[in-house]
Amino acid sequence: MPEFTYLARDRSGSSTRGTVTAASQREAMAVLAGKAIFPSRLEDAAPAVDRRRVRRVPASLLAASYGQLADLLRSGVPLLRSIEVLRNQTSHSGLKTILGEVHRAVEDGASLADAMGHFQELFGEMAVSMVRAGGEGGFLEEALSRVAEFTEAQDDLKKRTAGAVAYPCILMVLGTVVVVVLMVFFVPKFGELFKALRERHELPLLTEWLLAASDWMRSLWALATAAVLAGGVWYFRRWARTERGRRWCDRVRLALPFAGPIFLGLAVSRFCRVLGTLLRNGVPILRSLQISREATGNRILADAIGEATENISAGQSLAGPLGASGRFPSAVVEMIAVAEQANNLENVLLGIAASVDRHTWRKLDLAVRLLEPLLLAIVAGMVLVLVIALLLPVMKMSTTI
Repeated sequence: MPEFTYLARDRSGSSTRGTVTAASQREAMAVLAGKAIFPSRLEDAAPAVDRRRVRRVPASLLAASYGQLADLLRSGVPLLRSIEVLRNQTSHSGLKTILGEVHRAVEDGASLADAMGHFQELFGEMAVSMVRAGGEGGFLEEALSRVAEFTEAQDDLKKRTAGAVAYPCILMVLGTVVVVVLMVFFVPKFGELFKALRERHELPLLTEWLLAASDWMRSLWALATAAVLAGGVWYFRRWARTERGRRWCDRVRLALPFAGPIFLGLAVSRFCRVLGTLLRNGVPILRSLQISREATGNRILADAIGEATENISAGQSLAGPLGASGRFPSAVVEMIAVAEQANNLENVLLGIAASVDRHTWRKLDLAVRLLEPLLLAIVAGMVLVLVIALLLPVMKMSTTI
């Protein structure tokens, strides 16, 4: 049974503090009142949840939990019992702890959405808003099912994106490691071999550069440069987390020649899917726009959506400011305008998200297919230059002999 700490005053007005064991906060208040103790503060004595463990809960596990909770409620199992079943069956220690906290909050009289709101960094603002709308509208099971579908779709999108770029990244890293190893351990062995040509100033210029680069990479200057670069990367990552840095990075992403349209498509797809899902589940449009604005993951698009939110609050349309921003594709803006006139915005938004996803994935697949041979050519070119630089003096020595 949980324990609660309290700060209170007794019948004489003296301040007192202590702990009380009770099944819920409400029962703890009743126990203290029976002892003529009147608490001014009553808190759960259980240790606080480690927020780092909250962030490590896999999205696939969350999606499965949402779906199972919806199935249990649909089968007539009470909410508290359903949460307890989920907590007992999960093997993830972090999620087990969080479900225990959610169970305790609901047992104390909080709604499921309010209990989940204490861990918004895990569940997300969209899921909390949909659960709140479902609880207030009487369709909690359907809302949880929609949240499960959305979470699973978003997790699948992230995994597909990571899988698409994983091979080119691994290829580039391995190629760089091979070249560095050759430069540091293999090339210096040719320095003594070419010593005579070097003294006569007959060594080819390409070989001179190669040996000089190898000597530099083996010196302390290389370590100092690596340390400066590592410090620069660390500082840039910290700066990129600031509002100004995030805005600059988002603007650069959208301006990239080949990757820009892909980043734009992914952001527009997230916006349309989140907004359509929220509207379909009864969340008011202004609140839905506020949530979907953050779901884009791009500050530049979020600004345009913020202007659209102000436009709608003034009784105007959504499509106007989105089109005026110049950031949203014209086809998307036109479909939103038609959907607003037909009063079918939520269904059209979900259709737009699916369509934009298909077009974006075609672009991403094409970019990855072009990137792989390009990286192979770069790595092969570096190795070829290294081999030529080492063979030229050997050929020259053979001709002189």
